[in-house]
Amino acid sequence: MARRENRYVCQACGATAPRWSGKCESCGAWNTIVEEAAPELAPHAAKRGAGKSSRLEFVGLAGASAPAPRRVSGIAEFDRVCGGGLVPGSAVLVGGDPGIGKSTLLLQVTAALSAATPVAYISGEEAIDQIRMRAARLGLARADVALASATNLRDILASLDAAGGPTLAVIDSIQTMYLDTLDSAPGTVAQVRACAGELIRLAKRRGTTILLVGHVTKEGMIAGPRVLEHMVDTVLYFEGERGHQFRILRSVKNRFGPTDEIGVFEMTDAGLVEVPNPSALFLAERRGEVSGAAVFAGMEGTRPVLVEIQALVAPSGFGTPRRAVVGWDSGRLAMVLAVLETRCGLVFGSSDVYLNVAGGLRIGEPAADLAVAAALVSSLTDHPTPPASVIFGEIGLSGEIRAVGQMDARLKEATKLGFSRALCPRRRRPQGTQAKGESQGERVGAIDVSEIALLSDLVEMFGPPAARNGRRERSDLKMA
Repeated sequence: MARRENRYVCQACGATAPRWSGKCESCGAWNTIVEEAAPELAPHAAKRGAGKSSRLEFVGLAGASAPAPRRVSGIAEFDRVCGGGLVPGSAVLVGGDPGIGKSTLLLQVTAALSAATPVAYISGEEAIDQIRMRAARLGLARADVALASATNLRDILASLDAAGGPTLAVIDSIQTMYLDTLDSAPGTVAQVRACAGELIRLAKRRGTTILLVGHVTKEGMIAGPRVLEHMVDTVLYFEGERGHQFRILRSVKNRFGPTDEIGVFEMTDAGLVEVPNPSALFLAERRGEVSGAAVFAGMEGTRPVLVEIQALVAPSGFGTPRRAVVGWDSGRLAMVLAVLETRCGLVFGSSDVYLNVAGGLRIGEPAADLAVAAALVSSLTDHPTPPASVIFGEIGLSGEIRAVGQMDARLKEATKLGFSRALCPRRRRPQGTQAKGESQGERVGAIDVSEIALLSDLVEMFGPPAARNGRRERSDLKMA
């Protein structure tokens, strides 16, 4: 019998190497290559063409039977992120930082669904008594949830594939499961990929909904091979700061619904409580008219969300000013600062700049550029933004304000929360109806809309030039 040779596999990307090295040549990660035993091939497995082939039977797009209805948990924020409920036969991967509330949320979901369908909660990290303690704390001790503590995937598959087995199962977590046909340890690339593949095949064959809990790395990415996110149908990230009680469930991939949809929860002693109106919650502690604060009307999936953006421009005591950002892209901040200095004549080079998105929400859309610029100019000039106003718009490198999508939904949410003015990009109109650089105002419903064409129009709103400490006269610089 031929001796099996070991192979060296990168735990970050799954690439194989003939020998060990400190750096993976595929992804560039350091100290991620681990020696693993090569999988044993079945007899005659190398002879791929020895078997008799069969022709595929193709079918049309219009099926004869209606699709199975979604499994609705009744937790509105969770169902929203999943696209209206869990699809039978789907695999959902839930990732998040340790202690963020992944197990708590999935235990609440299984308890809510247990009244309508058989469910199972399988944990490889906790004992059954520990799960019962958490269920008692959440008030779910009487829910009809089948519990098990196991890590051998062969035993789990046999239990889920039995007659009368559960139609929904939670695997907590996929990094603790192992197949005894592989010699590698649990959590390695080979084990995670093989275990996830077996569970997904079971889900597609039986119509069982599988919820997988995934660990994350220190960079915030789901641990294990990236192919795991490609294999599953839905990928959900559980976000939140430990200093805030809010938790954000974000959909980054969904084959059955919109992506970038968010669900907002509040962590309490009784578990996670859904927040039906997150805009009011994020603005609950807003102090009113203070310099360096602007309200941004953003879109998270199909939901409009209003959040306060705070900026602080302070004198720097070091040769290199500091730039600190929480909840936004630091590269985007550098671009906005460069446009303000080059196109509007403001000086930030000798000041420290701090930017924060209040409430622990992370913003990724470019529509927040104008609100960030307003907060920066307001802090620099010590002049508050226009009262009861929301701001949104994308900034171009030439200083123009570019249009963004779903403007009506943003304005409707602002009106609902009592805002009376909006600073936003110009709407698309026939050519020649408005001169370039000219701002235009109109009224949409109960809100006054001030359309801004250039970033310099926004800067002019913050008081006379004498009040703008840091404003430089570009004509004087040219003459000098």
